[in-house]
Amino acid sequence: MRAVVQRVTQASVTVDGQVTGAIDEGAGPGLLVLVGVTHDDSSGIAGKLARKLWGLRILDGEKSCEDLGAPLLVVSQFTLYGDTSKGRRPTWQAAAPGPVAEPLVDAVISELRNLGAHVETGQFGADMKVALVNDGPVTLILEL
Repeated sequence: MRAVVQRVTQASVTVDGQVTGAIDEGAGPGLLVLVGVTHDDSSGIAGKLARKLWGLRILDGEKSCEDLGAPLLVVSQFTLYGDTSKGRRPTWQAAAPGPVAEPLVDAVISELRNLGAHVETGQFGADMKVALVNDGPVTLILEL
């Protein structure tokens, strides 16, 4: 699994003009997490990613979402496995197909919630519009 993690003061995902998930400015800092899945990922890896995200100490004062009860906005992002090494058009061969990827993104979300996290989400497979205010800016790439 691959995730792009951004510390945000606010973020939202909109599908067909409707907000499906958001971190509001008044809620304090949080994390926007774009999650990509590849063919050999498993529920074990999804759980490990969730625990890493929950405890990642990148909020103010080297605190984590767990420390502060900070929210996470998790959005599926198959393009994280795009390959641009040849030509000008990315290939998506390394990205897992929807029937494989969706349950694993759901597993990340479910494990975060089991850990006590407040998790907002996008809508798997939808044409989503993501808006954010990156705080810092802080952006990390996690690969498990």
